[in-house]
Amino acid sequence: MKFRGKITDIACLNHFTRVVTTISKLTKTCVLRLTPDHLFFILPGKVTNGGVGMWCQLLQANFFQEYQMEGVTSEVQEICLEVSPEPWSRALKTVQSAKSVKLKLTRKHCACVTVAAELPTLSSVGRVVTHDVPVDVIPRRLWQEFQEAGVPDFDVSVYLPPLKTMKSVVDRMKNLSNFLVMEANLNGDMNLKIQTDLVSVTTHFKDLGNPDGGPSQSRDPEVMAEVTVDIRKLQQFLMGQQVNPSKALCNIVHQNVVHLVLLHEDVSLQYFIPAVA
Repeated sequence: MKFRGKITDIACLNHFTRVVTTISKLTKTCVLRLTPDHLFFILPGKVTNGGVGMWCQLLQANFFQEYQMEGVTSEVQEICLEVSPEPWSRALKTVQSAKSVKLKLTRKHCACVTVAAELPTLSSVGRVVTHDVPVDVIPRRLWQEFQEAGVPDFDVSVYLPPLKTMKSVVDRMKNLSNFLVMEANLNGDMNLKIQTDLVSVTTHFKDLGNPDGGPSQSRDPEVMAEVTVDIRKLQQFLMGQQVNPSKALCNIVHQNVVHLVLLHEDVSLQYFIPAVA
């Protein structure tokens, strides 16, 4: 079981750092699944039990100039690790000016992913800074939990408004209520609503557009699908976003779950927020 990756392109390093930092804002621990072609950051949240879920997929060739891995066996070319993304994020942020950064699965006092950065120097002597980030190797008998979650048949799919705008709205609403209603329809409309004994506030977004190939067009396009969610979970998602997506989608299963999707050319991030029971 081996893993080694090397990043020599500064833009790739910055982008990888932003992805890891985004993950660190969403969860304290997650699963890193390594395959020959992809890296996956997974939070196998039990959405049916009120937990959030996350699935972030990266194409390794778009980040690493060198990438080698050997799975647990010659037939099973995968490695699953439990990681804390925040120490990774800190380590990567300190080496943004590096000539190259290597990531390697090592064994020190425990299993680690070692981040080794070759820093620029004026002398002929190289300068390397290393960070050892502890990880736990997950046994194969638990791997079935870390497959991509099937997306339930959603009632409405709509493009999200600009995420900074959405974040400012949610930040203000959080001061008024712990719960928020997200609703959308097939006319490209989305509403964010809170309602308490003292106040009722609704923010309307119009003409957002609906992705092709979404729910059945036999549904009345005016009818809203809605989910009431914990506003802190939505705020956490919006606060952590550093991926700068080219597309951002919201899929709603009426009174069940909100499925948020951020798409970049080489990254996809899915986030599941369950309805409040």
